[in-house]
Amino acid sequence: MYKKLLVPLDGSELSESALEHARAIASGCNVPEVVLLRVIESIPPEAYVETREDVIRNAQKRARASVENYLSTLADDLKKEGIAAHAVVLSGKPADEILDYAKKNRADLVIMTTHGRSGPSRWVFGSVAQKIVRHCAIAVLIVPPGGCRTGESRG
Repeated sequence: MYKKLLVPLDGSELSESALEHARAIASGCNVPEVVLLRVIESIPPEAYVETREDVIRNAQKRARASVENYLSTLADDLKKEGIAAHAVVLSGKPADEILDYAKKNRADLVIMTTHGRSGPSRWVFGSVAQKIVRHCAIAVLIVPPGGCRTGESRG
C-alpha cells in the first residue's frame, strides 16, 4: 500500500509524536522507506545588512550540522526497529519545501503533527500543517497535539 512515508519534523518534542504513528504504519504495512525531513528556514537577505555574510554562513552550517545529527539519531533508532529510515535536510519555507519534496520524491503519505494553535497566534504564524493538508496531492495524517488519546477520557 505505502512505499514511502514522509515525516516532517521541526525539532520539537511535539513533532516527534508523529514518529509513533510512522513506526506503526511502517511496521504494519511493511513500508520500504521512511523519510525524516526537516526544513531549516532561510535567513532573509535583509539580515545580511546588519551582520557579516561569513558569520551568517557559519551559523547556517552549524545549524545544518545540528539538524543532520538530530535526524540521523532518530533515523538510527527506527533502523534498530527494522524500519528503513533516512534523514533529509532542506532550506526554505517549511510548507513549500515539504510539498515540493513529497511531490518530487513520490511520497505516499505525509505524517505530521500540528501545534494546536488557534485564534490570533494561528493568524500571525500561519500553520504549516494547514498548508500541507490544503495543498498536498497525497494522503496526510495529522497527529493532534498530545498524540492519539484513544480510549482516554477527555474530561
